[in-house]
Amino acid sequence: MKVTISVIKADTGSVGGHNRPSDAMVAKAKERVAEAIKSKLLIDGHVTFTGDDIALLMTHTRGTDNSDVHKFAWDTFVETTKVAKSQGLYGAGQDLLKDAFSGNVRGMGPGSAEMEIEERPAEPFIVFAGDKCGPGVFNHPLFSAHADPYHNAGLLLAPDMQAGFTFHIMDVNHTENDKVITLKVPNDYYDIACLLRDPNRYIIESVVENATGLTAAVASTSRLHNIAGKYVGKDDPVAIVRSQKQFPSTGEILSPWALAQFTLGDNRGSHHVAVMPVKQNTIISFFDGPTIMSAAGYCVHEGKLTEAVDLFDQPFWDVIREKASKKTLAMREQGFFNPAMGPQDEMEYTGVMENLKRLDAKFVKRDEPAK
Repeated sequence: MKVTISVIKADTGSVGGHNRPSDAMVAKAKERVAEAIKSKLLIDGHVTFTGDDIALLMTHTRGTDNSDVHKFAWDTFVETTKVAKSQGLYGAGQDLLKDAFSGNVRGMGPGSAEMEIEERPAEPFIVFAGDKCGPGVFNHPLFSAHADPYHNAGLLLAPDMQAGFTFHIMDVNHTENDKVITLKVPNDYYDIACLLRDPNRYIIESVVENATGLTAAVASTSRLHNIAGKYVGKDDPVAIVRSQKQFPSTGEILSPWALAQFTLGDNRGSHHVAVMPVKQNTIISFFDGPTIMSAAGYCVHEGKLTEAVDLFDQPFWDVIREKASKKTLAMREQGFFNPAMGPQDEMEYTGVMENLKRLDAKFVKRDEPAK
């Protein structure tokens, strides 16, 4: 059966600052998803939150970028915004950057990842949801899981994967339209590495298995400051990753997250901290962070979803959470000095640039010494 898996996520309000959506907001989203299933717009759906973002996982047969599905998600976030406003919550509607829906949510604020697949007899997949980070947070784990035998032993042991994978990489600084390059491993390994080293500009949009042409992974690529022209919160991305058989195993996909990699996000989206793999429905806390990532495993059959498996709710990840905490604290000890705070090109949409312009006018050129 051909089915579309859509994940659309947005911050539309939070209790106590940047912490979590209210129970009433989550209940409203669940109510609307249930109605959409009953009306047959969706086959199935789940509602979760990561930090202060509500995520809608939806299955349907309408293909990617479907206007009806995207409008449903947009209208759901409008409704949760109304709930947030009625409760006096912080940041109500924060990620809804346009006044009216215009076809699909891309370029409107919410993060979205979608793939249309022909279901295998067993179709396991993982939904990753991040908070207080940009979409480049997926560069290292997606590349490592699909191109590095250190993490993906299947590249050596499983004949199905030895043809490698194709990476579609977007230059998100090119805002006039989508600017994408297509590169393959193993042939273009070093070229891919050259791009992905800059996760604030070059971002993995999707991964495709070379032998079959099947989509292995998709990730959201929107950057909110490119849409709003100012800092309005971090991008808080999502990704869908298929697992097993011709794709990496679930364990191989999770393996790179044990690094607790540094990423730009955290407080005001402007600080480098370690990514902490967290359990489902975890709140934001320390320094309006740290950057967190949840991972929910599902199977889908004829569009129907199983219950979620919380893939970071296992004792091993407690060790990684402690590692991420220690790495974050070590970086935070450096305060506002680089590289603890983001580089200047990432500060372009913040008050730092206004201060720098004001201070630049006060600089005085000393007389040049006589020749």
